Amino acid sequence: MATLLPPPTKKQKKEAKEPREVDIVPSNLPNVSIRFEALDTGEAVGGALRVPGGISEKQLEELLNQLNGTSDDPVPYTFSCTVPGKRKGDPLQTIDITDNIYSSLLKPGYNTTEDQVTLIYTPKAVFKVRPITRSSSAIAGHGATILCSQFAPHTSSRMVTGAGDNTARIWDCDTQTPLATLQGHHNWVLCVAWSPDGETIATGSMDCTVRLWEPKAGQPVGDALRGHQKWITSLAWEPFHLVKPGERPRLASASKDGTIKIWDTVRRLCVYTLSGHTNSVSCIKWGGQGLLYSGSHDKTVRVWDMSAGGKCVNILKSHAHWVNHLSLSTEYALRVGPFDHTGAKAESELTARKKAQENYDKIANRNGKAQELIVTASDDFTMFLWDPTKSGKPLARLTGHQKLVNHVAFSPDGRFIVSASFDNSIKLWDGRNGNFLSTFRGHVASVYQVAWSSDCRLLVSCSKDTTLKVWDVRTRKLSVDLPGHNDEVYTVDWSIDGKRVCSGGKDKLVRLWTH
Repeated sequence: MATLLPPPTKKQKKEAKEPREVDIVPSNLPNVSIRFEALDTGEAVGGALRVPGGISEKQLEELLNQLNGTSDDPVPYTFSCTVPGKRKGDPLQTIDITDNIYSSLLKPGYNTTEDQVTLIYTPKAVFKVRPITRSSSAIAGHGATILCSQFAPHTSSRMVTGAGDNTARIWDCDTQTPLATLQGHHNWVLCVAWSPDGETIATGSMDCTVRLWEPKAGQPVGDALRGHQKWITSLAWEPFHLVKPGERPRLASASKDGTIKIWDTVRRLCVYTLSGHTNSVSCIKWGGQGLLYSGSHDKTVRVWDMSAGGKCVNILKSHAHWVNHLSLSTEYALRVGPFDHTGAKAESELTARKKAQENYDKIANRNGKAQELIVTASDDFTMFLWDPTKSGKPLARLTGHQKLVNHVAFSPDGRFIVSASFDNSIKLWDGRNGNFLSTFRGHVASVYQVAWSSDCRLLVSCSKDTTLKVWDVRTRKLSVDLPGHNDEVYTVDWSIDGKRVCSGGKDKLVRLWTH
């Protein structure tokens, strides 16, 4: 008996009529002249080379490995090319070679076979993070909305959350149980921050205090740090490579009272109070060149030189409304400190400091110079990209969101910026020049936060629509949809080794996700 098949859908009929266009590389293409240039040092490799016009990304990778003498143990690379804008006066734009030189550069008309093409290469991450696909557990424990979360810098086995029940909790992600409840605050815990050496957790609360905890057993380190007049909005640890030998990293706390305080975490004293903002400070980041950046509801971003006693060295004024969030191009390197994706611990403090400096230099060095860019997100629907060490004027204005931009994050290698907005969308931008690249659509309500995977290939977002979504940066498409929460999801984080994602929100459950 013949099998009855359903009639074809409209989409199937259309696809049958219009076969998908495939880029066939013409066989008679002349050769093109190319040269390879390293993104971090700006050094050329191998001089000018004549190659077929249709050379693929894989063949470019093989050729570069031959030139670098790494054919036996090949390094994976990504390639891009800077080309002039379509119209006269347009800024330069960066084109990624995603398939071959013909379809990426020659066919769209960016270059001709007579041009010399400079290919800027970047090594890809040595390890690959698999997309998370399922919730491995939903752990109860918090008695109110979960507001913040962060994995330890050296392992995916430990994670800390802060909630509206006045407590923070450390979770053992291997056994999926609470390890310790951090009790002492008298109001909501609004922010948590794990020190880059993995030795201390800081929590900031609506009770205007900051508390420090030892992460193995969750014991408090002394009493609360008091001094702020209003609640704590953001915390930032001193980068590990800047800490003097024999000392512990200092901690910066920002508050709704408009000030930032720098704490000596050993003597438990406030070393400086940085004042100058005329409204609540919403976000602070401590940069790897000794500068502290603060974004405020007074529409400005201030740059403080911590090596000069917290002197304000720059005020960035371009936003027309509150500055909600900011991110550094070197943020990932500062977060992992002396660790890498394996979580291996250095034998001595000196080795650890050296490793932290190497991690930082790898990301910060661009064309042989250390560069730390910042991106700021605002209620005025825009973002600005800045190089605050060079100028008080922004490098680029990033527009396109239709509502306020709540969260912004540089990719671990500094190549991309991702922004989350209340217009239900996530946008991807070029981290070097602020050019718009793509919009990720799929959420049906405000997007609160985004987190990158360590290899920069994936990102995860959490939303008011109760879901998490994993996005593939290369294809610019939705990779996995993750329902599971019963209410709004406020916080999400991806572990450094890429094995787990944690999320929390209004349903009071901590969810761990894995592949």
